[in-house]
Amino acid sequence: MFAVVKTGGKQYKVAQGDVIQVEKLPIEAGKSIELSEVLMLCDNGNVTVGAPTIAGAKITAEVVAQDRTGKLIVFKKKRRQNYRRKKHHRQEFTVLKITAIKA
Repeated sequence: MFAVVKTGGKQYKVAQGDVIQVEKLPIEAGKSIELSEVLMLCDNGNVTVGAPTIAGAKITAEVVAQDRTGKLIVFKKKRRQNYRRKKHHRQEFTVLKITAIKA
């Protein structure tokens, strides 16, 4: 059984036991969360597609960690103008472990 869930403006295909990285959620590590925006369910070939979501379907997940990605360098330059700008960015994310899929 797998499902397609929407969180943080992105869609993820998940199954029970999967570990995924999603956009940062305001929950501490070790807590549980329910994702209710389920777009599609597939159970042994029986596919249910929501319009836009499936009513009553929920995905239960456990927050494993809150972390940040590696440093991404943003460098701007205009040649012959003595213009150089160097910045960096680290995106925050949440690691979720899918514990249950309820139809």
